[in-house]
Amino acid sequence: MTDNEAAREDDADGPLLFGRVLDGEGGARVIGWDEARDWKPAAPGEIMWVHLCRNRAGVTEWLRDGLGLPEPTWELLVSDRTRPRAFREAGTLVATLRGINFNPGAQPEDMISMQLWCDGARLVTLRRHPMQSPRRVLKAIDDGIGPRDCGAIVTELAENLVTRMNAAIVDMNDHIDELEQADLEGDTDSMLDRITSIRRNCLALKRHMGPQHVALEAISREAPPWFEDHDRREIAETIDRLRRYLDDIDISKESAMVMQDELRARALAANERATYMLTIVAGIFLPLGFLTGLFGINVGGMPGLEDPEAFWWVVGLCIAIMFALYFLFRKLRWL
Repeated sequence: MTDNEAAREDDADGPLLFGRVLDGEGGARVIGWDEARDWKPAAPGEIMWVHLCRNRAGVTEWLRDGLGLPEPTWELLVSDRTRPRAFREAGTLVATLRGINFNPGAQPEDMISMQLWCDGARLVTLRRHPMQSPRRVLKAIDDGIGPRDCGAIVTELAENLVTRMNAAIVDMNDHIDELEQADLEGDTDSMLDRITSIRRNCLALKRHMGPQHVALEAISREAPPWFEDHDRREIAETIDRLRRYLDDIDISKESAMVMQDELRARALAANERATYMLTIVAGIFLPLGFLTGLFGINVGGMPGLEDPEAFWWVVGLCIAIMFALYFLFRKLRWL
């Protein structure tokens, strides 16, 4: 979202972020909050779409009293329980969908939700944090090339939410490719941290996108009659795209796990090799240390105390023992 768009939302008309009345022919006119609350179609084909900030004053009262929604429905539309879901309620469609959070400072896994309610003539979308997908659909409508009915708007909103997930998945795959081409003998701790972050992102995306897949299937299968056949075909394509993204996430997660296992195996092998070499060195110098310690005791009766060549005899004996142990270890294939 641009700075200008954010400023417009800050100066919104009550809870209304934007409102449009579509004429069914590709055109639309701006509608304010006062008019939206009591709006009725003035001509056949007219459709009202209002986008609201659900945590602002006046939303709950309008959903309950203005639209006459039952308590479970309006509570869902304004609640923070944002697990993706969708269901049909008489002639209306109620849904909660999620999209990637592209707001400054957000992480890809910090997905944000959008609730919607529609009866075929009125479409109400609600969000808590700024979202780009509704603004993209709005721009197409204002340019005269947008959807012309509620079903098409719902379809395009779902398509935009899913399509924008691809950017996060591609970025994650780029990081995986970079790690696969990197020197695995480099900074292992840093690489493991990056891989762990990728796996965490995969799990977060899968946790939200899996239920979203089910929600979109519910829209396609259970939507009221005003959701036309061409809308179902469009939502089916979005479902297929989301399924491919889920497969990509699974592949990314498996690739990250393979790299993580390889790095850990290499680190473990290096530690075992170092421990093994220290054991061999200790095995060689243990008898030498015993020998030198024995000859270093300061008691009477030590041989060679008066012999000037005794030191060299001890040195030669130590060297001989060292070579004997070396060849013994080689024969035992310990070296």
